[in-house]
Amino acid sequence: MYRIYKSFLGRYWLIIVLLLVLQTAQTLATLYLPTLNADIINEGIVKGDIDYIWHTGTFMLIITGGQVFLSIIAIIVGSRVAMRLGRNIRRVFYKKVQDFSEVEMSQFGPATLITRSTNDILQVQNFTMFLLNIIISAPIMLIGGIVLSISLNLQMSTIIAAVLPIFILVIAVLAKYLVPKFNLFQKQTDNINGIMRDQITGIRPIRAFVREITEIERFDKVNNRLYDLNISVGRGMTLVFPLVFSLINLTNLAITFFGAYAINSGNMPIGDLTAFINYTLYILMSIMMSTMMFIMFPRAQVCAVRINQVLQTPITIRNPENPVKLTSPKGIVEFKNTSFRYKGAEKSVIDRISFIAKPGEITAIIGSTGAGKTTLLNLINRLFDATSGEICFDGVNIKQLDLAKLNNYISYIPQKAYLFSGTVKSNLLFGDDKADDNKLVEALKTAQAYDFVYNEANGLDSEVAQGGTNFSGGQRQRLAIARALVKQSKVILFDDSFSALDYTTDMKLRRDLRPITKDKTVIIVAQRVSTIRNANQILVLDKGEIVSSGTHTQLLQKCQTYREIVRSQERLEENNG
Repeated sequence: MYRIYKSFLGRYWLIIVLLLVLQTAQTLATLYLPTLNADIINEGIVKGDIDYIWHTGTFMLIITGGQVFLSIIAIIVGSRVAMRLGRNIRRVFYKKVQDFSEVEMSQFGPATLITRSTNDILQVQNFTMFLLNIIISAPIMLIGGIVLSISLNLQMSTIIAAVLPIFILVIAVLAKYLVPKFNLFQKQTDNINGIMRDQITGIRPIRAFVREITEIERFDKVNNRLYDLNISVGRGMTLVFPLVFSLINLTNLAITFFGAYAINSGNMPIGDLTAFINYTLYILMSIMMSTMMFIMFPRAQVCAVRINQVLQTPITIRNPENPVKLTSPKGIVEFKNTSFRYKGAEKSVIDRISFIAKPGEITAIIGSTGAGKTTLLNLINRLFDATSGEICFDGVNIKQLDLAKLNNYISYIPQKAYLFSGTVKSNLLFGDDKADDNKLVEALKTAQAYDFVYNEANGLDSEVAQGGTNFSGGQRQRLAIARALVKQSKVILFDDSFSALDYTTDMKLRRDLRPITKDKTVIIVAQRVSTIRNANQILVLDKGEIVSSGTHTQLLQKCQTYREIVRSQERLEENNG
């Protein structure tokens, strides 16, 4: 929690000091009011001094008005401070996650990152608001109430001394019951968030395999756990206020009972009794507020730890301190005996890979599922870093290049095309936010996406749902290719980006790409042999190793693995034909 507050207190210390001054003034005014009330009763009502009642009563109204004003200002300032804390944490959290590589993303997972950036930060924010509202008022109210009650009547103060241990014990027992429940709450929230995300994103396969009932049961199981936990916490919380107010009322009853004897014997003025009852209420309420803060603290602490786990996670892929600058980048990509192994894995995903991809040439990568094709492309744009060997861009190790500039040199079309909510135009502008409509239209035509986009009434301004779910798989792929073409980078990486296209569209797209990519380095991962038949070099991957390389004709002659891939696809086409 301290780490969360440290930088924030440094920035807003003046506002927090102002808040503390406001709370101190408001609390002192609250403590002063029972004394004035006692004076009115003792000096005015009992003695019949009407002028004194008017004079002191007017002064009480002024103090009350000032107290209300200070209280409103203090709550406004405290709320603003807490809201700013939440806003700043969310901003830092989001920026941190944006710097995550695939390693950190796989370490946490989307579900828990969503929970931590929303619910966890909200819990810290709410605790901060509660803390700022009582951090000064509760201690001053407690100490001031004790001092003033003792000054009024020492003997009556023994009642408070007898009640306080019982009061604290009741709150402590409730806190001990509630704190472990709060610790479990965030984990259950993570679980339900993860299942919801799975089911929403996987709604199509759920329906295709008629798994609705199974998924409902799976969700109900986690949902019921969260429900039971909430009910358990709710039961504990419902006991807090009845027990606390019962103790307060019993204390007031005891004070009134013994106070009546003191008044009857002349040892205590009647006004002092009313003041004493108010001070007792202040003491017990301040303890209750402080205890509530300690009950809320464990949950906020758990949330703060979860937030800090993200903020303190070391970034595995960083910019070099003194990046190398390329004066005229050409786009030559070279792998030098490169290997990569996931953390904790026994074997390398790719092992001792060496090849050169040059501008004006198409380098194709083919192999069975799990051969390491996608991983190889991910190493080029540093979504992962190679565990051994080098990857060079124009002869310079990519680890020595500025990350942003390296990504500017590369256009990447992922295996699963993802579109952002907005419009077709806003998605294409991800490639180049300064591109005009003519440039966007040319990219759409090359990607064979022009027809279906302009069949829509709004053309470039057609709506795109989150993930592009209002388009088919092939349409999403073509829009993703168009987005990459708008970028006009030196290297274009196609990660099986033609898999959802029919053969005719695939052929037209590759034909229209040739003049645009004639001076660019193109690396294509593909399953179809027809897609890469005319590539300048084809790399055949098997179990993470390059078993052979060459042109289509050369590989047919010398590579058994490649021949098997070709034959299997020819048989498939014959069966489908």
